[in-house]
Amino acid sequence: MRPGLPCFSIVGLGDAAVRESRERVRAALLNSGFEFPLRRIVANLAPASLRKAGPAFDSAIAAALLAASEQVPLLSLEGTAIFGELSLGGELKGTRGTLAAAEGARVCGVARFLVAEARSGEAALVSGLRVGAIRDLRELAAVLNEDREPRSPLPVNEASPASASHDLADVRGQKGAVEALVVAAAGGHNLLIEGPPGVGKTMLARRLPGLLPNLSEDEALEVTRIQSIAGLHDGEFLVRERPFRAPHHTISAAGLVGGGSIPLPGEVTLAHRGVLFLDELSEFPRHSLNALRQPLEDGEVTIVRGNSSVRFPARLSVVAATNPCPCGYAGDGDRCQCDERALNAHARRLSGPLLDRFDLLIQAQRPDRSDLEAAAGPTTEELRQRVQGAREMATERWAGQPFAVNADASEASLSAEGCFAADGLVLLGRAYEKGMIAPRGRVRVMRVARTLADLAGAATVDSGHIAHALSLRLRSAEHE
Repeated sequence: MRPGLPCFSIVGLGDAAVRESRERVRAALLNSGFEFPLRRIVANLAPASLRKAGPAFDSAIAAALLAASEQVPLLSLEGTAIFGELSLGGELKGTRGTLAAAEGARVCGVARFLVAEARSGEAALVSGLRVGAIRDLRELAAVLNEDREPRSPLPVNEASPASASHDLADVRGQKGAVEALVVAAAGGHNLLIEGPPGVGKTMLARRLPGLLPNLSEDEALEVTRIQSIAGLHDGEFLVRERPFRAPHHTISAAGLVGGGSIPLPGEVTLAHRGVLFLDELSEFPRHSLNALRQPLEDGEVTIVRGNSSVRFPARLSVVAATNPCPCGYAGDGDRCQCDERALNAHARRLSGPLLDRFDLLIQAQRPDRSDLEAAAGPTTEELRQRVQGAREMATERWAGQPFAVNADASEASLSAEGCFAADGLVLLGRAYEKGMIAPRGRVRVMRVARTLADLAGAATVDSGHIAHALSLRLRSAEHE
């Protein structure tokens, strides 16, 4: 702030919301009874090479302006971070991304974090940080002048996961598909369900979340942070329910894996630690599906823009459903009306490299009348107990590793456990020699076999588990 014609500039590569902060800060200061200095003012958002987005800088800029004009002590800002949007009347409004900002403040050594009261509970989830709740600019100035203590953060509800509204007991005539769903839940595997329309592919996929165990404390913080950044969380509770995302097939590649001039997370990141359901997989744009290949393999998305790159987490299970042909009835008696050209064109919609990243490839058949009239099968809660037991075995086995589910285990980790019986490895080698599986498919079969053994409570993976895992890679097994 220096003498000259009155001017207020914000520099540092900010977007439109940041540039408009000038008017919000000016109005908030005047309407809160403070003096707005009639001098030449420059607010520098360092580092200048990093793009800034959103209105959350408002309250920090206003506090710095009050300190520069000696309306609050300059030293009162030392070791303090301030986060929140200002209304024209001076009220602090909650802003998405509060949890991530609080974690960043702690990493930078900040001792005190002042934030809008509406989001104070979210910030208080970060340990080792003194969080103060602020309602408006007058209250912020009083805290900085040490005329009062900041309000205590709002309590955060420990929201329990929503009870499953879809029960697997409702599914009839799909015993094999239900078992594959249990395997996918137990090991965190990717699953592709192929079959005619109306046989229950979507019904099965939407019942997968009910089989998954609750999020751990660290996973809950991860999911809450992501949803806060994406604007899907109101800050009133810690997310305990695993996310389930089901984007429409018209979604773009950027919407699916993330992107934009200022990169934002896509559906694969919003489904982190949960499930991404791709219904009508063959209808998705080919380039969007191909963009999925790297995240499914690496567990993260890397987006490069100009002079910067951003990494988003993408540890999730993908469940996809597709029809076997354009009319949907290939393999269902003589109902299919597609010619060979249509069948080939449909097959080309799903690339081999993408299909190879699915651990389980199964067919959902049209159930018989007797299946529809049969008694209900196991409930979701009963099957969930099996999944929980298998997950506990995997968690104990992979303690100390950077992963917790079998689907993320490397070949070296699987082999180091020494849990594969000799006859199982022989069968796996024969399948590879016959060309049924590629090197990547070999590892995926090992992962699924390990999950099958966990579900059976077996410490050793034998030939039966390997054979079952191979049978669950239907498209590969067809060439035997």
